[in-house]
Amino acid sequence: MALGLLIIRLIIGLTFAAHGTQKLFGWFGGYGPKGTGGFFESIGIKPGVAMAVLAGLAELLGGLLFAVGLWTFIGAVLIVLTMIMAMVKVHGKNGFWSTSGGIEYNLVLLAVAVGVALIGAGEYSIDSLL
Repeated sequence: MALGLLIIRLIIGLTFAAHGTQKLFGWFGGYGPKGTGGFFESIGIKPGVAMAVLAGLAELLGGLLFAVGLWTFIGAVLIVLTMIMAMVKVHGKNGFWSTSGGIEYNLVLLAVAVGVALIGAGEYSIDSLL
């Protein structure tokens, strides 16, 4: 069980952290704060650049905390809040299936974050050491 939780935490957490770096630094094909901020403004999230930075920080910090299993509950909350905003502001209008740009993928990530938060980070985590 502990190895399974570690794999889940690493994949989900590091993926979220990478998404955060897309928003914050433009890494991995991202648009950085200005590009992401412009998109945010276009969907009614204002001020766009500031909100892009906050979203990027939530994804980066939440993802790293989740990945290493430190304050896992807080990392999961940051992931969940990010996914709720994505579903409400971007994907919800497109229905359920991700093939239509819907909430399917966001909901899966949200469920994983909630599930790990409820189960705990597992034996191979900093939370376990503390």
